[in-house]
Amino acid sequence: MELLIYVAITGTAHYFGTGFLKPGQVVYLRKDPDNPHDQEAIKAVMSPIGKIGYVANSTHTVPKGCRSAGRIYDSFDQQISGIVRFVIKDTVIVELAPNLEEFYLIKMSEDAANHLR
Repeated sequence: MELLIYVAITGTAHYFGTGFLKPGQVVYLRKDPDNPHDQEAIKAVMSPIGKIGYVANSTHTVPKGCRSAGRIYDSFDQQISGIVRFVIKDTVIVELAPNLEEFYLIKMSEDAANHLR
């Protein structure tokens, strides 16, 4: 059985908050090596919104059952995918999903397709 790994995204109030986040949404966790405050910083990004927060990396912000940014930092190259599992106040719990790929399907109405011709 594969061990599920969870992380917490914090600092959401500095960006867009958590009101738009729902379980099942895809989040990308990207290393942020140029971050002046944390050498192991991992930012959380959603398409097309952009940065929504950071993976918690402090004993004060990492909830029980979650791993810190420092614990997962060396487990992936530059980016890893995750799935939102819980949204609790200003914290988002994300399950790491390393093999997840996201794609977009755009469906156009017949009128819009004719307009492009």
